[in-house]
Amino acid sequence: MDKFVSLTAIAAPVMRANIDTDVIIPSREMKGVTKTGLSVGMFANWRYTDVPRRVEDPAFVLNREPFRKAQILLAGTNFGCGSSREHAVWAMREWGFRAVIAPSFGAIYFGNCVRNGILPVVLAEADVARIAAWVEAAPDANHVSIDLPSQTVTAAGGSFRFQIGEADKLMLLEGLDPIGVTLKKEPEIAAFEARDRTRRPWVYELGRS
Repeated sequence: MDKFVSLTAIAAPVMRANIDTDVIIPSREMKGVTKTGLSVGMFANWRYTDVPRRVEDPAFVLNREPFRKAQILLAGTNFGCGSSREHAVWAMREWGFRAVIAPSFGAIYFGNCVRNGILPVVLAEADVARIAAWVEAAPDANHVSIDLPSQTVTAAGGSFRFQIGEADKLMLLEGLDPIGVTLKKEPEIAAFEARDRTRRPWVYELGRS
C-alpha cells in the first residue's frame, strides 16, 4: 500500500448526498475476485449513457477535463453508505483517487478507504461546498492540498483542519494495512511466544500426534 503524507491535486466535485457503494461500483461490474479491472465500472450508471458500450456522458464530471486526472473527490454527506463491498474503494484507488473529502462517510467505507491507501477527510458541509465552488471556477489552477501530518486541507483561500484517529493516521502515513501494523511488532510477538513456551509448554504440544 502506498504511503499518504501530503497531496496537491485536481479535485472533482460530485456534490450529491448519500452516494452509496452500489453507485460507486454497481454489482454487475464486479466480475472478478481481484482489485484490478474495476475502475472502468466506477460510477458506471453516471459515467455512461450506454453502459454496455461504455459510451461516455459528457456532462458527468469525471468525463471532463481536467477532472479525468482528479486524485481527490469532493462529495456530499454520507458518502459510501450502503453495502460493505470493498470493491467500491478498490475501483476508486485503481482510478487514481487518493483522498475523498465529504461531510460524513459510511462507517465501513471509511475503514476500507484507510486500509487501501485512500484518505477520508471529514469537513463541515459548508466548507466542502466552498471548496467545490472554488474548484469549479478554475479547475486547472485551483488545486486542493492535503497534509496528513498537520491534518489540514488548504483550498479556497483557507486552511481547514480535520480529525482522524491515530491508528488510521499511522496506517496511511506508513502505507500499512492492519496486518502490516501487526507485523511491525513481530520481535515482541516472537519474544512473548518464547516466554510462553517456557511458561506453558503443554499449549504448544496440542494437536501433535
